[in-house]
Formats: sequence, C-alpha cells, structure tokens
Amino acid sequence: MKVRVTVGLLIAALAVYFVLLTGRALALLQTGELVGILLGAGVLILPLLGVWLVYSNLRFGWETEKMARELDAEGLLPDVSHLPRRPSGRVDRDAADSWFEERRAEVEASPEDWRVWFRLAYAYDIAGDRGRARETMRKAIQLHS
Repeated sequence: MKVRVTVGLLIAALAVYFVLLTGRALALLQTGELVGILLGAGVLILPLLGVWLVYSNLRFGWETEKMARELDAEGLLPDVSHLPRRPSGRVDRDAADSWFEERRAEVEASPEDWRVWFRLAYAYDIAGDRGRARETMRKAIQLHS
C-alpha cells in the first residue's frame, strides 16, 4: 500500500510540474518571436514526453502485477526463498545463475507460454540484469495480452 501512495504522490507532483511547464511553453509560443516560438515548441514536448513515460511505466507495472496475481493463484509464482543469500540479502550469484538456467530451459521448451517468460524475467532480475529482466517481462506481457 505504501508503494501505491508513494506512486500517487509522485504522479501528482509530476502533474503539477507538467502543468507549470506547459504554461511556460505556451507563454513562449505567444511571444511571437521565432526564438520564443521554437523554445516554446521544444518545452511543450517535455510534458508530452513525460506523460507518455509515466503512462508506459505505470502500464508495465499494472500488467506485471496482474500476471503475478494470476501466477500466484495458479501456484506458479517464482519462489527463490530456498536460494542462498549474500550478507547484503541478494541471492548468491552461482545460485542465481543456476536458477536462471532452469528458467531458460523452460522458455526453450515452451516459447509461447507467458508464464515461463515471466519466470525468466524474474531470474534475470535476481541475477542483477535489470535491463534484460524488463525486456523479457515485456515479452511476457505481449504473450499474455
């Protein structure tokens, strides 16, 4: 629940920022001077880009959460509680790599099943490769939709 409240507050702050930025962009556009118009157009792009980025990240989170709930209901949610951990709390690298190989084999056996792609994304995440984890989760979302 704390995460949702924090996200809500951050979105509200961004909304205020986007409104203020849009106001400045419109003021620049109304100057009638070429430089002002060009700057206004450039500044107007920022809130539009920001809204798109916020929406796409929220949608990614919503879809991931929805899939996690489905996997949990099916009893297939990844469980790494049995894996050894470092003093920092992160999963031991060798254990993460071994668990990752098992997940990759699942994907090779069933490449059209979003569930195995979800688990592979989680394996990338615990191995510390966040970029590939997000890319793989996007594949799971695509197959789920």
